[in-house]
Amino acid sequence: MVNTELNEPQSGEETRSTDVDVVARVLANADTHAGVSLFTSGAQALQRGTVDDTSHDGEQFDREDRAALRRVSGLSTELEDVTEVEYRQLRLENVVLIGVYSQGSLQDAENSMRELAALAETAGAVVLDGLLQRRPHPDPSTYLGRGKAQELAGTVAALGADTVIADTELAPSQRRALEDVVRVKVIDRTAVILDIFSQHAKSREGKAQVELAQLEYLLPRLRGWGESMSRQAGGQVGGAGAGMGSRGPGETKIELDRRRIHTRMAKLRKQIAGFKPAREAKRANRRRNSVPSVAIAGYTNAGKSSLLNRITKAGVLVENALFATLDSTVRKSVTADGRLYTLADTVGFVRNLPHQLVEAFRSTLEEVADSDVIVHVVDASHPDPASQLATVRDVIGEVGARDLPELVVFNKADLVGDDERLVLRGLEPGAIFASARTGEGIDDVLAAIARLIPDPSIELELVIPYDRGDLISALHERGRVMSTEYVDDGTKVTARVLPEYEAVFSAFAVA
Repeated sequence: MVNTELNEPQSGEETRSTDVDVVARVLANADTHAGVSLFTSGAQALQRGTVDDTSHDGEQFDREDRAALRRVSGLSTELEDVTEVEYRQLRLENVVLIGVYSQGSLQDAENSMRELAALAETAGAVVLDGLLQRRPHPDPSTYLGRGKAQELAGTVAALGADTVIADTELAPSQRRALEDVVRVKVIDRTAVILDIFSQHAKSREGKAQVELAQLEYLLPRLRGWGESMSRQAGGQVGGAGAGMGSRGPGETKIELDRRRIHTRMAKLRKQIAGFKPAREAKRANRRRNSVPSVAIAGYTNAGKSSLLNRITKAGVLVENALFATLDSTVRKSVTADGRLYTLADTVGFVRNLPHQLVEAFRSTLEEVADSDVIVHVVDASHPDPASQLATVRDVIGEVGARDLPELVVFNKADLVGDDERLVLRGLEPGAIFASARTGEGIDDVLAAIARLIPDPSIELELVIPYDRGDLISALHERGRVMSTEYVDDGTKVTARVLPEYEAVFSAFAVA
């Protein structure tokens, strides 16, 4: 189930204020300038509402720790220039969003911007305004174009913003040129996603994966501040007045930092590779015991952890935030006819997911590639569910799991009406509508999983002695028991088993 607030309300007044759309501040200024479109009210990022029942989500012990680490407003700096960045304090940042779109509708561009607004708020920022510009290509120098960059600088100064976030991955030169114009920090969508991942990673492996992705992103974007990155004197510099004793290696400090980053990245890759044998041993144990694996994949905030909690009472953290949970969680479940299988919650996806994260989290995404069935969870209330389906399937294809059986589940069905369901049914005729919050459709999901997981193919008729109860238990766990009858010689069982277990039970087969 999805908790419907980014922060839990503390009073009735705060509840009313947080019920407003996440970018309501933007809508207050929603007029249109020449060449630049501000947000309109057609899209959404996160749902708001109240939660009736949270019993199936477990104890949620991580929620208090997550809330305790949130940045708070009220802290400020005296910065007038981004070049004083080393004196910047930790605070709740005020941001302005920018985006350029060359094709597609304005609605699609706004959906992407509202998703960026949700990412920024999840990372711990306050969104003040957003600017969308339609042009054939982003400006190669300042992304928005020089005139609009000056307009942005005026907006930033008027609102008192201290950060600008671009809805794309900026080139290092674009970022520097735009910072020179607006005089505040400029970051891109990738940096925001990496920041969220660094806040939410809990396990050793998750932290190592995030750090590796951050270093890969940082490496081509290193820049010097003042004299801290200046070149050491080297070569024949006596003529310049430096004199004797100034002939050094001539290497910049920025090059030394690049070397340290490469060394650290090599250590992290080796560390991540060291986690692989433990995961493979667990998977080999499941395969040896013929336990089918079901992976829950889907867009971020679609309700994957909520669905896992509803089925298994796993107690995984559930929050109405993007990328609330990163680390894989595996739990055991049983079909209605007694067959065991595992359910694995995986990291969520997002449009334009940074390739650094796809590579760094490839080991985590192995849970999807090594599964027998993929439960693809889609947010039924999202304004563009087709893009969610396409984004997730692209990543599934990248990890080599495109050919696996897929069960599409439209979660949050309690938030959509009959007309919306008809449209969604047109997208995926075989999909199941469910709600982890209310429990609607969960039985249908479980029944579909039972049909899709590998089914024992060899039927045996056995008479097992009464002193071999372990074999009866094994039949229930690793096969499907069709009928049971108690006779003089033992328990007469008709069961279906996998081919690798035929030899184990053949000695008790009825002649």
